[in-house]
Amino acid sequence: MLEEVERWLSTRSWSVTDRPLDRILAAKRASGSSVSVVLPALDEEETVGEIIAVIRRDLMQRVPLVDEVVVVDSGSTDRTSEVAAAAGARVVHRDTILPRIPAVPGKGEVLWRSLLVTRGDIICFIDADLKEFSSNFVRGIVGPLLTDPGVDLVKAMYDRPLTLSGEDSSGTTAAGQGGRVTELMARPLLNMHWPLLAGFVQPLGGEYAARRSLLERLPFPVGYGVELGMLVDALHLVGLDALAQVDVGVRKHRHQDGQALGRMAAAIYRTAQLRLARGHLIRPSLTQFERGEAGFEPRTYAVDTKERPPMTEIEEYVDRKAA
Repeated sequence: MLEEVERWLSTRSWSVTDRPLDRILAAKRASGSSVSVVLPALDEEETVGEIIAVIRRDLMQRVPLVDEVVVVDSGSTDRTSEVAAAAGARVVHRDTILPRIPAVPGKGEVLWRSLLVTRGDIICFIDADLKEFSSNFVRGIVGPLLTDPGVDLVKAMYDRPLTLSGEDSSGTTAAGQGGRVTELMARPLLNMHWPLLAGFVQPLGGEYAARRSLLERLPFPVGYGVELGMLVDALHLVGLDALAQVDVGVRKHRHQDGQALGRMAAAIYRTAQLRLARGHLIRPSLTQFERGEAGFEPRTYAVDTKERPPMTEIEEYVDRKAA
């Protein structure tokens, strides 16, 4: 198994500099493929506009790599939608997509619904909270899909520094210490149960691109487990060599507190558990503790237990594709 992972790393793990932009553009023209960039967004007014502006400037106006940028707003209470529209994105509100199926909270829900409002043969997902964003994120993960017909899904890999806070460490940056849920939950699960996926540097990263022909056949966990679920399901559907990763540099974004990370880890574990033994959930909830006036008080949160079916099972999507 280790030899297989090492082989994969040598043949399916690249840098953004491995594919010159002119080669990518030539491949796009030759294939006639279209590229959609999707930003799932919830209260991201501080960062979403700059991300859109960089993509449009570098990859739409200077060169014709990206055909559309779509922001799917999942219920922001700030000016996310206005900022995104002003920056040039098409903004779609989650609840207006496939209204016959009531929407539930969660990132995976938004990604799943985005298939119905995008046109691209290749869909590139980018988180909307990135800071100091570079268009290399998009170029890097789209490139292999345009130049290598055997590749179906590409994850971004990057350094992920963690900004520490506290009396003695406020503002200090710890290199490589971001991605705590990855290191404490996702990576051990993948190594133990799906060792062929052990070579992915950022298995939970929110920046990845895939062919529509793959995405429409995958179930989507509605919450934070969507990235792990998609990786595992894609492995079984198209095989390891159809998956790849590209080094795009450094990813900076806001970090969650410890309790939020606990809820994320629970969703990751639940997603893995479903794939290991369907239907064997014991308690799909997580109890955490916060100190209150009477001491430590329990707070219980539901863990996402819902998944959306492959989009090819949705009548509206089939009709839209046929049209």
